[in-house]
Amino acid sequence: MLTIDWKPDKSSDIPVYIQIVSYIKRKIAAGEWPVHSTLPTQRSLAQAFEVNRSTVVTALEELKSDGLIESTVGSGTIVSNNTWSLLTPAPPPDWLGYVQRGIHLPNLPTIQDINRYEPDPSYIRLGTGELSPQLLPTKQMEDILGGLRGKMMHLGYVEPKGLLPLREEISRYLRTRGIVASPASILVVSGALQALQLISLGILQKGSAILLEQPSYLYSLPLFQTSGMRLVGVAMDEEGIRPDALARQKQVHNGALLYTIPSYHNPTGILMTEQRREQVMAACAQERLPILEDDVYGELWFDQPGPLPLKSRDQNGQVLYLGSLSKTLSPGLRIGWIVGPEPVIERLADVKMQSDYGASSLSQWVAAEWLSTGKYEQHMIGIRQALRERRDHVVTLLTRWFTDLAEWEVPSGGFYIWLKLRHAVSMRTLFTKALAAGILLNPGYVYDQSDSHHLRLSYAYADEEQLDRALSVLAGLLES
Repeated sequence: MLTIDWKPDKSSDIPVYIQIVSYIKRKIAAGEWPVHSTLPTQRSLAQAFEVNRSTVVTALEELKSDGLIESTVGSGTIVSNNTWSLLTPAPPPDWLGYVQRGIHLPNLPTIQDINRYEPDPSYIRLGTGELSPQLLPTKQMEDILGGLRGKMMHLGYVEPKGLLPLREEISRYLRTRGIVASPASILVVSGALQALQLISLGILQKGSAILLEQPSYLYSLPLFQTSGMRLVGVAMDEEGIRPDALARQKQVHNGALLYTIPSYHNPTGILMTEQRREQVMAACAQERLPILEDDVYGELWFDQPGPLPLKSRDQNGQVLYLGSLSKTLSPGLRIGWIVGPEPVIERLADVKMQSDYGASSLSQWVAAEWLSTGKYEQHMIGIRQALRERRDHVVTLLTRWFTDLAEWEVPSGGFYIWLKLRHAVSMRTLFTKALAAGILLNPGYVYDQSDSHHLRLSYAYADEEQLDRALSVLAGLLES
């Protein structure tokens, strides 16, 4: 969808419709809005430009008379020419054709909408999976950067596996999570998402079946499907992924890998029990099924630590382990890690070097400083307390407004409440109506395409006042 990044100056002597015509002409002439691309609807343009719809209609008529756009029944208004194509018989490049034939699959339309509207502060982000700016340690980050004076040995490219001082600190830190891993078995990546990309490119064959919880965050990403993988859902219960269903799906689909989020699962918030972890490890050992453990939420416990990661039980290199600072410290730092057998780490490091030649060396020095000084552990104490209070506040609001509309479990950590509506609704309609009311939702079908009952609610991002307003409005939409 074309992006509007400008508004007319209503104090100018130039008529507003002429300013709009000039803006759209600039977009077309610069090739940013290529031939055959579809313009937003008149209503959307009026909202984006903050003008009356009649002003938009006048501007579009002017562009039509110049031969730059045309309207077709069923297709809306499209760019039919650009200023260059009006002067030469040679047709412009068919950029939309290139876009449509690209190898990488596009995001789901709802995910594209979420990504498009999230930067707009006028929307309340009720499903966002990141810490609120209020919880990010901006002042401490400034102190950390100042404390690096004289400590950074270089800012050039680092070795393929990542900055050695950082990998040494990660190795030390992982021992607090029950994981023994040498720096040689750790790869620093630009967040857990890049780890998934490297794994899909580096060690899996095209056509492989990836087993995962259903629902799962991974369904919201076209990442593995773009690489030719198949996603096979495995049923869950209140203790986590079911080992009997796991074994059955492994045999039926010849599963190549289990991807699991055992701690404060995304999107359900479920914490896999100690007993279930032992059962899953045993089932995967029996089936010779490697495990990819995503533990980015593992430290976000509230009242007491959850069970240790699956990787802490790994005696024969069965588990690849993903960790990250994005959910706990700073998503903008873009620092995560993969832990696994050295041959796998060597292979993934080689793929990473071909992709980006290493994560930011500055970010790696910063992350090493957070871990080495003990400031990260202190920061986590405050984050857990803040998230616990936010969770309690949302539960209070849900009890007030949603008792007759939905049911939910109170999570013991993480970011999310998996809200189950008592009656199925058109989730896309609900999403659209909420958007019109200034609220961004994460509907359940993003994580399970057949889901028409769930919403992923996050208490990590929106503040208390926003949560009060958004949940009140959402309850009203559901009641109506």
